[in-house]
Amino acid sequence: MKAYSVTPVFQVSNLDAALKHYTEVLGFTEDFRFGEYAGVRMGDACLHLCAHRIHNRPVGGGTTCIFCDEVDDYCARIKALGAHVKTEPQDYPYGMRDFMVVDPDGNHLSFGCAIGGG
Repeated sequence: MKAYSVTPVFQVSNLDAALKHYTEVLGFTEDFRFGEYAGVRMGDACLHLCAHRIHNRPVGGGTTCIFCDEVDDYCARIKALGAHVKTEPQDYPYGMRDFMVVDPDGNHLSFGCAIGGG
């Protein structure tokens, strides 16, 4: 078996509201929707949003890291659109420049790039 990718699934309270936030504020595009389950995409990064209660998972509490080519302009752009930025972009000793944003349900997304953008 060879694994090719992984997709985090965030539990959300309202799928319509979550899709609106992810597309209009964070800049993802809606990839698919099946009932109370949907996928969003930004470049090669995929994220699934789940509002059904089949598995009785708590809303919020999810975390994912999204690796990208830059973070400063993106952070400024989504802040202007109303994103809740928990930590501002900064350089870390592990060689990344990243920041953290929280969606309306409390799920955390870290956006990071190699220091210097490479």
